[in-house]
Amino acid sequence: MFLKNCADPEVSHYRIAGQHAMRVFMHAGDKIRLCADDGVQGAEILVLDSLGGSKPRLFSDIRVTIAKHTKMQLGESSHASRYLQEQLSLWEVPDTALEEALCFLPTEFTVLEASEPLVLIIIVAGASMSVEQQLPVTELLVAHTHYSLPSCQVLPAPLAPPLEEIRIPHSSARTYSVKAGQWIQIIDVQGKQCSDFIAFDKAKLDEGKELLLDGTVTRTMNNHCLPTPGLFSRFYDENLHTMIEVVQDTIGRHDSFLLACNPRFYEDSGYFGHISCTENFNNALFNIGIKPRLNWPAINFFFNTNADETGAMLVDEPWSRPGDFVLLRAMRDLVCASSACPDDIDSANGWQPTDIHIRIYDAEHQFPKAIAHRSIPQELPRMTKNSAFHSRTSALTKQIDEYRGYWVPTEYEGWGAKAEYLACRERVAMIDMTALRKFEILGPDAEALMQYALTRNVRRVAVGEIVYSAMCHETGGMIDDGTLFRMGEQAFRWICGDEYSGIWLREIAERKGYRATVQNSTDQLHNLAVQGPNSRELLSKLIWNSSHQSSVKDLKWFHFMIGRLGGESGIPLMISRTGYTGELGFEVWCHPDNAEQVWDAIWDAGQEFNIAPMGFAALDMLRIEAGLIFADHEFCPKTNPYEAGIGFTVPMKTKEEDFIGRVAMARQPAESRHKLMGLELDVADIVAHGDQVYNGRFPVGIVTSASISPILNKQIALCRLAPDFAISGTKLEIGQLDGHQKRIPATVTTLPFYDPERTRVRS
Repeated sequence: MFLKNCADPEVSHYRIAGQHAMRVFMHAGDKIRLCADDGVQGAEILVLDSLGGSKPRLFSDIRVTIAKHTKMQLGESSHASRYLQEQLSLWEVPDTALEEALCFLPTEFTVLEASEPLVLIIIVAGASMSVEQQLPVTELLVAHTHYSLPSCQVLPAPLAPPLEEIRIPHSSARTYSVKAGQWIQIIDVQGKQCSDFIAFDKAKLDEGKELLLDGTVTRTMNNHCLPTPGLFSRFYDENLHTMIEVVQDTIGRHDSFLLACNPRFYEDSGYFGHISCTENFNNALFNIGIKPRLNWPAINFFFNTNADETGAMLVDEPWSRPGDFVLLRAMRDLVCASSACPDDIDSANGWQPTDIHIRIYDAEHQFPKAIAHRSIPQELPRMTKNSAFHSRTSALTKQIDEYRGYWVPTEYEGWGAKAEYLACRERVAMIDMTALRKFEILGPDAEALMQYALTRNVRRVAVGEIVYSAMCHETGGMIDDGTLFRMGEQAFRWICGDEYSGIWLREIAERKGYRATVQNSTDQLHNLAVQGPNSRELLSKLIWNSSHQSSVKDLKWFHFMIGRLGGESGIPLMISRTGYTGELGFEVWCHPDNAEQVWDAIWDAGQEFNIAPMGFAALDMLRIEAGLIFADHEFCPKTNPYEAGIGFTVPMKTKEEDFIGRVAMARQPAESRHKLMGLELDVADIVAHGDQVYNGRFPVGIVTSASISPILNKQIALCRLAPDFAISGTKLEIGQLDGHQKRIPATVTTLPFYDPERTRVRS
């Protein structure tokens, strides 16, 4: 095995969010490359020398101009303006630097090379976007090529000033102590490197007792029977006391947990005398009086394991990239040991062990809980966000879960899922739906792009109208579903569930040569759904509209209007008559700066109607009753719209133009398609997504979603059935255990379960 030459240049990758800035330190010879994924977003760059003076003309071939977009943002009374001002003040950027900035446009230049040590302030600035506008400030990607530093020294910026930094060279281990409340950041320096972790209760060690992390207790407390990929949120000792909490994770693939590698593993593989993490731990721990062991139970950070159906462990290369990390919080005083695993005989460390880096932060700092997600494997991790309504929702509940990159309430304390459900069915309820992704599609070929990308006939959609559609790939399988708002003749807003939708639309536009831009406006548009029979009356009391806009009272189903909160000078809002509950309802869209005021106004006015907050648990009950589909349940890339139960979104006869997936769907005989149907159960046994549906011995379908219906007083399920059995009234069985030992009788029915004619939502 050979190690990468640490003198090779290394490239660090960063993402700058819209309306944010980044400070980059450059040495002579370093290069910076800027890239806008959407092909639209620019930046303004301030160039400072080592003394803080403005030196933009060091790059003589690049236009120098006033940083007008930065000044525009700083001139607002917005959160983004205040935050940017704080950053520039912290970095001691002189005001004069704003008078001579480099202007980056995606079409002009992409690379800056430093001839001397410099500091670049890269600002992705612009005015905040109002709801009726379609010009969001979007993110910019930065690649920094380091020629002056060896790759093994390139690390992500600290999360805060570190108390201690510990480098663990490859194939070794180190011990360190942390106090209760302090933070431990374990960083994979060059990527694809495992790091075993063990921790002892320091107070018990002082008493001569070795009390350390316990895998069996941890799995039991987290309701897991076997080690699995990923991390638990808390890890325990044998006395059921919490030792550490996992706060952030940029990878999402670890082993929790098996043994650290030991001599026996290498000997069984024929590598006698190979160094192991166990021996490295023994050597490191011996110095603090801990006796050697033949093996150490450990959390295997960055170790890519999987368990097959028989429970056998499978191993492959780690998913971690340079700079990926986990952030832990010590829940008591601990003595810890971390390794940089020496395994070079298989793929566990990508065949070449490298370093691990540890940072310790003081307890006075606060870091939000976050886990990473990626739309495509190549992109930088995106950490979990709070919506702008979080201050209001988190004050009402601690029952919060991660959904598609956002923290969302599952249910509210003092209400609960059933009470929230009943409020929506009988009165009015409000739910934070900010996790929906929003994209602005503009340009001369915007209509042509959406006509080709979506199944619906977009040409028939009028300005001010909304249409629900599927988005498919070439096999007809669904990438996403969503609602398309026609904002203008060649201006659309696509609201969907998956961030990948924007990437897909850009790929189509490039492939087909469409003159259209696709920009992500999710950070500029946060939204509440206000649903229930009293929703119209409630919002009518709050929303002002100009004479050329429909009022809330007159707004038609699947139409939208632009209004203001409370009066002609109030907060700009977009109101759409849409929802995901099967009830009369609306969605209220606003800029995040105004989110708290919008929540408070609706909440206060809603007291007259006994309004309730609603979480995703109640929403799931409502949408199943209404026969509405959900990603990775009713549809996936292997499921076409017909099989997902939304064949009405595919107008084969009336849409003459081609669209993606049309040929594949037309090739499939209608009689052969599996169908989405309902199941009614008269027993209390709980069924769930993935349960097989049987006719006698053989499976004929699968449960996609299930819930107890309070209004029907029975359990119901959505299921995909073979066409021979997709007939209302057919008696089938749901198989559990091995599918045969336990059978739950069920009756096939049509959808939706609730309000079959959809009279309430249309009322």
